[in-house]
Amino acid sequence: MRRREFITLLSGAVVYSRAARAQQGQRVRRIGALMNLAADDPASIARAKAFTEGLQALGWVDGRNVQIDYRWAASKLDIFKRYATELATLAPDVILAAGGAALPAVLQATRTIPVVFVHAPDPVGNGDVASMARPGGNATGFLNFEYSLAAKWVELLKEIAPNVTRAGILRDAAVAQGIGQFAVIQSVAPSLGVDVTPINVRDAAEIERDITALAQSANTGLISTASPAGPIHRDLIIALAARHKLPAIYVERLFAAAGGLLSYGPDFADQYRRAASYVDRIFKGEKPADLPVQAPNKYELSINLKTAKTLGLPVPPTLLARVDEIIE
Repeated sequence: MRRREFITLLSGAVVYSRAARAQQGQRVRRIGALMNLAADDPASIARAKAFTEGLQALGWVDGRNVQIDYRWAASKLDIFKRYATELATLAPDVILAAGGAALPAVLQATRTIPVVFVHAPDPVGNGDVASMARPGGNATGFLNFEYSLAAKWVELLKEIAPNVTRAGILRDAAVAQGIGQFAVIQSVAPSLGVDVTPINVRDAAEIERDITALAQSANTGLISTASPAGPIHRDLIIALAARHKLPAIYVERLFAAAGGLLSYGPDFADQYRRAASYVDRIFKGEKPADLPVQAPNKYELSINLKTAKTLGLPVPPTLLARVDEIIE
């Protein structure tokens, strides 16, 4: 081998060796993720994918320079608390808290580990942060929506089903967002000629009993608000709406995709992508106390045309023109 070739080869080997040692010595960051749905739920899979894609775009690859420890609470309040404690014990660099039940559980478990939350309801009113602009503690992130959005659900229900004069409001009365959303709906429904009846979403048997009883009245519809338990019971709720031919509007696209008539709400997967940017900034030294809480910047209106046809509901052209996704 010629001397020049040997020196070149040796130099390349030294560079490779240094790079390899640097990679081996690179600190692996750790994220604890407390998710609100079950691990095999399609929505969970999509949200986890959005989060990892957001991290990858910023140079953080799960299994290489970051490790993500997931816990899936399946909307069970007692499990949220147990998993929050487990994750805090692991002492990760950041905890991702998904939903209104995950955030208080995580903050009860730790006030020192940085927390980034997604689709959390009213974090200021619940005392989770000091203010939207200056959270002040160890948590920041993205709220699900302002409660005023709930008024839009009544309007959309009347737009696609003008004959509706009574609506069952599926909500969780045990959490603040259930109370807040129902209060907004109650305030606007009379002006639209709609009487409202609350239905608790915690128990499947109660859901079936109350929707069946409500369906005995003519011109009835459903509004499914945001809640920890709502997505868990979505197949039951959608099936009952179909069985009793009740027009219904839901807060999340996943309901419309599963056969629900109409959905309007924030793009939750987008919040996971945006959460990755906050995790990145915390990894680089910024504090949650200084990162403002952000509202959603993307809302989705989805309609299932097959369901509309089954219910015999013509979709107004004005509504169709505003739809982000048509499901057929």
